[in-house]
Amino acid sequence: MKRLYVAISHHGLGHLAQTAPVLNALHALDPGIGFVLRTALPRAALDLRLAMPFEHLPAASDCNLVMHDAIRADLPASLAAYRDFHRDWPRKVAAEAEQLADLKVDAVFSNVGYLPLAAAHRAGLPAAAMCSLNWADIFRHYLGHEPEACAILDQMAAAYAGARAFLRPEPAMPMADLANAVAIPPVAQAGRNRRSELLERLGLAPADRLVLVGMGGIGYRPPAERWPRIPGVVFLAPDDWQAGHSGLRALHETGMVFRDVLASSDALVTKPGYGSYAEAAATGVPVLHIPRPDWPEAPYLNRWLAANARALEIREEQLLSGELAAPLAALWDLPTPSPVAADGAQAAARRLREMR
Repeated sequence: MKRLYVAISHHGLGHLAQTAPVLNALHALDPGIGFVLRTALPRAALDLRLAMPFEHLPAASDCNLVMHDAIRADLPASLAAYRDFHRDWPRKVAAEAEQLADLKVDAVFSNVGYLPLAAAHRAGLPAAAMCSLNWADIFRHYLGHEPEACAILDQMAAAYAGARAFLRPEPAMPMADLANAVAIPPVAQAGRNRRSELLERLGLAPADRLVLVGMGGIGYRPPAERWPRIPGVVFLAPDDWQAGHSGLRALHETGMVFRDVLASSDALVTKPGYGSYAEAAATGVPVLHIPRPDWPEAPYLNRWLAANARALEIREEQLLSGELAAPLAALWDLPTPSPVAADGAQAAARRLREMR
């Protein structure tokens, strides 16, 4: 394999967090492979995670749920988006296959758009998918009752089934309908603990507790300016919060990539999401998470996190009000398990390298 076409969903940052360690491992195995990345994620986000040269095609390759915020889906807008995406599906697949031919790629790897997989099958190219979920299961959960759902689901299912393998990094949804599903260990790009450097940059004392807040790359902002001050606790929050709160600092002040800030923190506050959970468990950072009751992947993620890390669920109202002192104290009192061995990237890279 000389050139690999990689499609990465832009539904948050979790798909990139899963894919980047695999591509880095594949590059280490075979530095001669060229990478063509198609994703609507910004180039800057890719550069922070990827360790090899690549060609970037800045366009979406899949249809995602439309979100009101990080935990609530806009179902009418999502249905409209899927209707449009699947309109004249055979023509769309043919056009994608032509693009693959023009790019002279030898194989396709998708996380987890299905159009590139359908196009690879039409073009006679080997293809693999990898993700802890697939869009067919997500679509069925939210929109499977709609009149046109069966036709859309059939096209999704056929595309996923056409891949040589669908790699399911632990923890993942069951995906019982996929005969080509292959379980692999967790995939995470663990950060470096740079706590001393971080405290110095922020002008904080060694005894201060650092609590990182990250919601996975999709907008979400509680009224943090009204949060009560917790003595000895400093929250590291997304830059767009601009809370003007003495106990909150913006992430850009750290001067570090997110995964290093996470590895240097005393806790993470987040929503259920593969990337944040896996990276926290791999670095031994405890997690407070709000519910995401309608997201079908959440039960599998939460169950795995509870078994492999210090973790507690809090009500969304507690996050909105900033009443986090008691939950954080309870979290820090939990027994500390060993960090998770997240070495699934090597297993995935070996599978990809063998594709012919």
